[in-house]
Amino acid sequence: MTTETTGTTTDTTAAPSGTFAIGGDLPVVRLGYGTMQLTGDGVWGPPKDHDAAVRVLRRSVELGVTFFDTADSYGPVVAEQLLKEALHPYADDVVIATKAGLTRQGPGIWTPVGRPEYLRQQAELSLRNLGLEAIDLFQLHRIDPAVPLEDQVGELKKLQDEGKIRHIGLSEVSVEQTKAAQQVATIATVQNLYNLAARDAEPLLDYAEEQGIGFIPWFPLATGELSKSDGPLAAASAEHGATPSQLALAWLLRRSPVMLPIPGTKSVEHLESNVAAAGIELTDDEFAKLTAAA
Repeated sequence: MTTETTGTTTDTTAAPSGTFAIGGDLPVVRLGYGTMQLTGDGVWGPPKDHDAAVRVLRRSVELGVTFFDTADSYGPVVAEQLLKEALHPYADDVVIATKAGLTRQGPGIWTPVGRPEYLRQQAELSLRNLGLEAIDLFQLHRIDPAVPLEDQVGELKKLQDEGKIRHIGLSEVSVEQTKAAQQVATIATVQNLYNLAARDAEPLLDYAEEQGIGFIPWFPLATGELSKSDGPLAAASAEHGATPSQLALAWLLRRSPVMLPIPGTKSVEHLESNVAAAGIELTDDEFAKLTAAA
C-alpha cells in the first residue's frame, strides 16, 4: 500500500491509478467519476442538495480526477448541466464523456431510441448543456434493436467527421456488436456492467484490452456477498486498513490497464474514500484470492 488511509478519507489523489489514452490520443487519469448519482431518485430530476452536488464535482478535480462520465438521460440533462455549472470553463486536462440513446419517461424508466436524427439532436443539446465545442467521448448509451447498428454508429461517425465529437464509445454491448461497430467507425471505449462480483462482461474486457479500447465498468462498487464479515474482501480490507469498496476499486485497477472505473457518489466524504483506492496496491496473492473468490 502506498498511502495511509482511514477507510474514509485520505490525502491521496487519483493520480496513482495511472493514465490511459482514450483513442490513443486523449489521456485521462484512470480512476474517474460517474455523475448518475447526482440526480434525484430514479435518476430523475434535480439533486436533493444542489450545492452538495457542485461541491462533489469541484472536489473531484481537486483530487486529481480528470475523467467525468455523464449522459443526457441522467435527470434528464440535470447531470450535464451540473457539470457545466461546477467545472466550466474546464481545466485543460478534464475530459467529459457523455451518452445518448436512452430516453426517459419517468423515474427508473429507460427506453432506447437510436434513430440517427435523434442521436444528432441529443449530441447538439449535449454540446449546449455541457458548454463544449466538441464532446471528448460520445457514447451510444444502448443499441436500439429497431434501428440498424450501422445507422446508429454511422451517425456518430458523421458527427465525428464534422468535429462535434472527438471519440466514439459504446455501452452495454457484446464482443460481436463491438466488432460490427468497428466496421463503421473507430471505437475508443466500451462501457458495461462489471465489478468484482459480476463479471459477465469478461470476454468484452479481454477484447478491449487486446484492441487498446478503454473499458468503463459501471456499477463498479457492487461487492455483494464478498463484503460479509467472513468474506475475502473483509479480510483484505482489515489487512490494508481500507474499506471493501476501496479494495473493489483497487482490484478493478489491477485487473487491466484499459480499465477506467467511474464510481459515483453524492458525498464528498465518500468521494475522498473512493479516490483513496488509487493508492492501494494489492499483492499478487491478494489479487488472486479476490479474483478466485468471486
